[in-house]
Amino acid sequence: MPPATAPPLGGHALLVLLVQASLLLGAALLLGRLATRFRLPAVSGELLAGVLLGPTVLGRLFPGFQHWLRMSEASQAHLLDAVGQVGVILLVGTTALEIDLALVRRTRRTSLTVGAFGLLIPLGLGCAAGFAAPAALLPDDRERALFAFFIGVAMCVSALPVIAKVLSDMRLLHRDIAQLTIAVGVVDDVTGWMLLSVVSATAASGLTLGSVAEPLCVLVLITACALLLGRPAVRWLMARARSPQAVMGTATVVIVGCAAATQAMGMEASFGALVGGLLAGAAGAETRKGLAPLRTVTLSVLAPLYFAEAGLRMDLSALDTWVIVLAALGALVVATAGKFAGAMLGARVAGLDRRSGLVLGAGMNARGVIQIIVAGIGLRLGVLNTASYTIVVLVAVATSLMAPPVLRRAVLRIEVNDEERARSRRDRDLAGGGACGEGPAARARRTRHARGARAARGGAR
Repeated sequence: MPPATAPPLGGHALLVLLVQASLLLGAALLLGRLATRFRLPAVSGELLAGVLLGPTVLGRLFPGFQHWLRMSEASQAHLLDAVGQVGVILLVGTTALEIDLALVRRTRRTSLTVGAFGLLIPLGLGCAAGFAAPAALLPDDRERALFAFFIGVAMCVSALPVIAKVLSDMRLLHRDIAQLTIAVGVVDDVTGWMLLSVVSATAASGLTLGSVAEPLCVLVLITACALLLGRPAVRWLMARARSPQAVMGTATVVIVGCAAATQAMGMEASFGALVGGLLAGAAGAETRKGLAPLRTVTLSVLAPLYFAEAGLRMDLSALDTWVIVLAALGALVVATAGKFAGAMLGARVAGLDRRSGLVLGAGMNARGVIQIIVAGIGLRLGVLNTASYTIVVLVAVATSLMAPPVLRRAVLRIEVNDEERARSRRDRDLAGGGACGEGPAARARRTRHARGARAARGGAR
């Protein structure tokens, strides 16, 4: 007798899912756009949408409707969470498409030096803060050492999308220091995902020497397979994708397939998505252009829905004691001081001046979506509770808000050289339609297209 198939999704469960998705996405898009009007990251408004529809606001004003919306059954909650997980996998993958490893190779000595200090110092301070954190921030059944290790990883990550978007909005991408900041962000991004995969694998089996060594060995195996087998295989697949639809579908399969592979190996699925995005992006500039629709859908639909759902898990009422409030302020101080100290010390070792170190620190201090994703993973693994999750997300938003004003003041104090002026003129010609014979209307269309492309790439994350 053949095995029975699973029953289809019930009508009421589907109704709740559709209501949840429409409310969350609508509120996220509205508040995200409102945030950008005030020159804030869109992710801050998208998180606020979840906070308003979650236990902090809606749960207090209309507890019956909020209970129906948030789902009392685990199976219903997992439906929305599954949609969010697909969204975050594609978000990480499409972000990796824009990572320029050639830039890191060109500036490898400086970017690796600054990136190393910018990772190790906040990692150490974060681990120390985790050991000193009040017991109210720890889940009941978790070791403090594992919690401290996870907090260290959360404090040392940087958000490459935020860094690139801020520099682009400020029209600073032609500056050498801006290019170096992005290169350092690449180093932090890739290394941070590796560390996250190790701590996630360790969380499943407890913190022992063997539990740490095993995911490190798996990490080396994944890297070797990606370089030796994955890169030529993905390049071959992408070269045979003739239509835009085939390019987008193939890249999605690569990203999701790599995420599934790392999840099966006991690592974090987001790290696999990062590897898949790097492999797809290495297939060439034309391939990356063909993936613009995938990036647009991810940034305009899936990512806002995920961050609104992440906001649902925040409960600001958890910050109800002075101990928790002081812990939140302490976490912000540790996160900011660690990044600035690491970047400035790394810049000094690499032979850069103090102003360059300040710019690098301001850029690396922006954590944005990456730390929010890390916080969600910690909550899912049971390493964080609601209070510690809320604190980590608040730190992510606060550090992203700090970046633009500090960057603006620091970069303007660094003198512009002749090469940067030439690069700026070349970029203006490309954006403004410097082709011979091009009329005002065509130049306007080209300018609108360039602005739309920049908005699609950055997404105000």
